[in-house]
Amino acid sequence: MKNRNSKIAMLFILALSFMSFTVLEDKKVDVSSSKVTWKGYKVGGEHEGTIKLKEGSLTFNGEALEGGSFTIDMTSINTTDLSGDYKAKLDGHLKSDDFFGVEEYPTASLTITSVSGKNGKYTVKGDITIKGITETISFPMTVTENSATANLKIDRTKHKITYKSPSLLETLKDKAIYDEFDINVELKF
Repeated sequence: MKNRNSKIAMLFILALSFMSFTVLEDKKVDVSSSKVTWKGYKVGGEHEGTIKLKEGSLTFNGEALEGGSFTIDMTSINTTDLSGDYKAKLDGHLKSDDFFGVEEYPTASLTITSVSGKNGKYTVKGDITIKGITETISFPMTVTENSATANLKIDRTKHKITYKSPSLLETLKDKAIYDEFDINVELKF
């Protein structure tokens, strides 16, 4: 009995020592210092702007990125390459049901599901949810001591955003808005 108890105690100590090597740390993103920009493309041009993070965090195992999650404030969509009435019109249209439907879907989210790479250079896979529809995407992310950058390409049609999509209506010709748009992220934590 004594021998059995000492074996159980040794196994318990061994299990605790393995657990101590896997200490995950969540680093909260400073949303006021972080920056998220977007760029959408159409035949003969493009538009760009900003959008705000509502909250976010990255999970680390030591210095290695392990995961993370983010909530994006879709009501903050802001066009930066236009001004006056044109800006107000585009901002309003992007917030409408033709695009992001922010009245019904005021937030979007991204949850990192897996990470590969090392030394601050990663390939990240995650689930992005826009308009209540989740898609798995992959993108590069670079992490330094207190910051991270990532460049994402999103196919809007995967989230039922099909307004003037050339993949659905070939008759659009010079009025088409391309399906993919870019999100560039600079995180501070």
